[in-house]
Amino acid sequence: MIPIYEQIMDAIKKMITTGELRNGDPLPSVRTLSKELKISALTVKKAYDNLEAEGFTATVHGKGTYVSSSNKELLVEEQRKQIEKEMEAVIHKAENYGLTARELHELIDLLMEENDK
Repeated sequence: MIPIYEQIMDAIKKMITTGELRNGDPLPSVRTLSKELKISALTVKKAYDNLEAEGFTATVHGKGTYVSSSNKELLVEEQRKQIEKEMEAVIHKAENYGLTARELHELIDLLMEENDK
């Protein structure tokens, strides 16, 4: 189970990656988002603080939190690292089950084709 603050961070990062959120766009206030999601304001604040620490947002005291001119390539690289880590676990499991590299490639290709439909 992924903590709620991480889910908020992931959603905002995805919106930055897809261009839905751009540099300078305001994020909802902590109170507004906490009411919308029916969660604690502290949870939203933790997500916003972490996003700021990672360079994705900037907070202007009394004005709000805004998407910063973060390096989009950095975000894409972070996402690729997560995928790589998960794929390493899959490869290890496949090896334990006796799948060859070719069989694993075929399985991935098949799943990708089904996903594209």
